[in-house]
Amino acid sequence: MLVVTVLSTYAFAYGPGWGRGHGGVDCYGGPDISALSQLNLTPEQTAKINALREANLRDTKSLKDKMFSKRGDLKLLWLQTNPDQEKITAAQKEIRALRDQMQDKITAYRLEVLKVLTPEQQEKVKSFRGRGFGPGMGGGPGMKGGPGMGGGSGMGMRGNW
Repeated sequence: MLVVTVLSTYAFAYGPGWGRGHGGVDCYGGPDISALSQLNLTPEQTAKINALREANLRDTKSLKDKMFSKRGDLKLLWLQTNPDQEKITAAQKEIRALRDQMQDKITAYRLEVLKVLTPEQQEKVKSFRGRGFGPGMGGGPGMKGGPGMGGGSGMGMRGNW
């Protein structure tokens, strides 16, 4: 029974909300391909943005892995017969710290991508609302999945780049 509970907990932890994204789009700032295709990028711009994206993915992989693991740990804490408030609060604090680090890296990445674009392309990016930078950024599902995991809109930046 314990093995089934642990395995199903990790399976659910990987589901909607934080995670690896949906439909091949990284939920931590991966590019929305349809948005990029509307910018008429030069081959040089495409190469630079791809290099920035790859560097960002390498740079954030360990944070994503830690966040995934901590979310699973938090879920297990909530599933205990008598959940320990101090442990749950500490785990949530760790997750928030990882999320803040991730957000800082995404911001730096987006600013670097903007530097590659022409002023006209930058203006077009601003009009993408919810798929680029600025308003609409947090339109994803946020953290879901179980008691204490929150829900609703938030950091589930699915579709942003």
